[in-house]
Amino acid sequence: MQVCASPSALRFASVLCGYSALSLREIRKFLGTSLHPSRCNQITLQVRAIHRHRQLLEPVSTMPASTPVARSKTAALSRITDSIPKGYCRYTVGEVKPEKALALAQKLHQRHAIGATPAQRITRKSHGKANALLVLYHPDGAAVVHWLMLFTTGELDSHEQLRDVTRKPYLQWLGYELVRHPIRGRTAWTWRRPKSEMSDHYVVLDAALKKHHFGVVADHLQRIANQPGFHGVREQSWALCQHAWKKGYSDDLPTLYYVQKVSHGDRIAL
Repeated sequence: MQVCASPSALRFASVLCGYSALSLREIRKFLGTSLHPSRCNQITLQVRAIHRHRQLLEPVSTMPASTPVARSKTAALSRITDSIPKGYCRYTVGEVKPEKALALAQKLHQRHAIGATPAQRITRKSHGKANALLVLYHPDGAAVVHWLMLFTTGELDSHEQLRDVTRKPYLQWLGYELVRHPIRGRTAWTWRRPKSEMSDHYVVLDAALKKHHFGVVADHLQRIANQPGFHGVREQSWALCQHAWKKGYSDDLPTLYYVQKVSHGDRIAL
């Protein structure tokens, strides 16, 4: 295949080789406004032809299907809150023994393409199909693997009994509850402790404070501070620290950390 192009087209094809589609505006931006629009359009078509020719000559690279395994609750829960804004709003959960986790992931990939590449997900969405991803939580030495699948809207390749994360009762997983919270004029998702767990924390703190066992209070507050620092959890942790302080605890309060961007886990091939 031979592509005939002007020197201008060849020059801009080499300079802008990272672009897969060049617009008239982009060409004019680099050439300046003095170039006649018809000439810009001609160069644009030639550059696009050069890119198509290069794509035919270059070998197609395939990304192997894989999915991450989270070793910490922060990594597992973060993947969920990172995915919901991308349209993954339906879910189902379960547990599996560690020796059967890989087989489960491979089966779910065959059914729902959980290891699909970004390009494959775009194609599925354009065909009206739901995209899916699998969240696996398996800390070192644990006797069980917790898993959660998230789906976008669309047609399922295989039937699943799904629930909606936006409807009550909200999703509870790994000891935390998924809730909305306002941030900078918009609504975001975060995790918090269930009300029953918060009640238990207040009972433990009150019992220790009543007996002036401040060492017990300090240890308990530190364990609370060590839990994942999602916005909802952090607000609850601060409320517990303030409660202890108002009830007579005068030692230093623990530092409450924010959740940082973390890896979703080491990937396993599917």
